[in-house]
Amino acid sequence: MRVNLIDQLASRGSTFTFKEVHKILGSDYLVTKVILSRLEKRGWIERIEKGKYMIIPLGAEKGKYTLNEFVIGSLFVKPYAIAYWSALNFYGLTEQIPHTVFIQTTARKKKQKIRIFGVDYRIIRIKESKLFGIRKEWIEGTQVNITDQEKTIIDCLDKPQYCGGIIEIAKALKNGEFDEDKLIDYASKIGNSGAIRRLGYLCDLLQIDIPLPEINTRNYLYLDPTMPHKGIKNARRRLIINLDEKSMGDLE
Repeated sequence: MRVNLIDQLASRGSTFTFKEVHKILGSDYLVTKVILSRLEKRGWIERIEKGKYMIIPLGAEKGKYTLNEFVIGSLFVKPYAIAYWSALNFYGLTEQIPHTVFIQTTARKKKQKIRIFGVDYRIIRIKESKLFGIRKEWIEGTQVNITDQEKTIIDCLDKPQYCGGIIEIAKALKNGEFDEDKLIDYASKIGNSGAIRRLGYLCDLLQIDIPLPEINTRNYLYLDPTMPHKGIKNARRRLIINLDEKSMGDLE
């Protein structure tokens, strides 16, 4: 029974839920709970969080085997997308390796910060209108949702605090290859003039010529909200440039 169950679950992917086992077995709640408990004690499966499990491959040692962090992250909330700094790293657009997996969702999650198997996860709730530009990637036999390159850039401009700051976005823009039409479309669609202003400033700095929507505002905001709140005003983009000259000069 247990081998057949594991085979059925494994045919669907590396992870599964309590509800899936309950449906396969057709057993009541307590019986399903006992079966899963026995499988876990024998080293066949491991619990990720309440009602969510991963299958431990044959020959792997319980407690020393874990799945790719994106696969695990895909279990915490629905709908979701791996995003921000994690997506930048996935596409090779940053030299930095984030110590946290960033996940965006429109759903409510009681815990926004989760630590599983030594990895930190951060769940960021966004408006439904901001959940777009998502692609599917196969990772360890599981399809994982991840923001595409252009949406990753716009998300990071929308919330720089989740990507290591504006410098990381500037490096990505300088070194990556992007669909300019997508960038323009996404910048408008994200519904945040700050993302458009920050993108405009970085394009000016990096001499990237793309037509961006006009912004009609008298208010200024900080180029990088993660940095000290002081700097020189940029009238064209209605931004306060609060990064030191050396760090910006490295990009030119």
